[in-house]
Amino acid sequence: MAQQATPVREARLGRALGPQTAAVSGVAVLLPAGDEVSGRRPSPVLAATSVRAWGRRLTRAGRDEGLAAHVVHYRYRGWNGSEAHLARDAAWAAGEAVRRYGDVPVCLIGVGMGGRAALRAGGHEAVNSVVAVAPWLPEEDMAAPPEPVKQLSGRRVLIVHGTDDGRCDPELSFRLAARAKKANRDVCRFEVHSDGHALRHFRDEVAALVEDFAMGALFGRPFSRPVTDALAAPPPLGLRMPLAVGFGKTLR
Repeated sequence: MAQQATPVREARLGRALGPQTAAVSGVAVLLPAGDEVSGRRPSPVLAATSVRAWGRRLTRAGRDEGLAAHVVHYRYRGWNGSEAHLARDAAWAAGEAVRRYGDVPVCLIGVGMGGRAALRAGGHEAVNSVVAVAPWLPEEDMAAPPEPVKQLSGRRVLIVHGTDDGRCDPELSFRLAARAKKANRDVCRFEVHSDGHALRHFRDEVAALVEDFAMGALFGRPFSRPVTDALAAPPPLGLRMPLAVGFGKTLR
């Protein structure tokens, strides 16, 4: 009796979120959180919850410019060591966006382990900007090479992290940002004081910051003054920029 071949898992882009536009001129690729190690397939509903609201907000904000936003559905829930499955799926998604829409800029936006995937896949030729919110990063080990940053050269990069994050150490994202800033001046990092991993207390402010940065990076809109200042400031000032209460209510 012939054995049936095991189906090959493939990443995929979810449906375009929010209002549709006739002509797409920029794409936001949304990367949900994941686990450090897992061979299971993520739940498409639970995994996308953390980023879907951002996608809808972005498509509303970028409708006139022609923004499309898609959530990535990973092959596996885990990063899985050197396999770096989530980063590979993020890079595939950037290429898939170009295949669908043509030569358009892509902004990778990830949270948690998806933030690490966004940073790692930021070197894809279609990517012009990266947003990593509360990114999970590995503990620094003298025996292992540090998390790479050279691939971020030429991209605009925003990292957002709560100072009370007990799941993903905010000091690790600061150190990565400091290394990236040496090779790329277009790196900034905002700290959300006294907030945890989920950034529940500053949810609206974080969403407004992601919108402000993505619209500026993809379509050339003027950045808000705090983002402009953070990009221009030397380390550590531009990498420990406090996210103000009420950010987004009066952006400029």
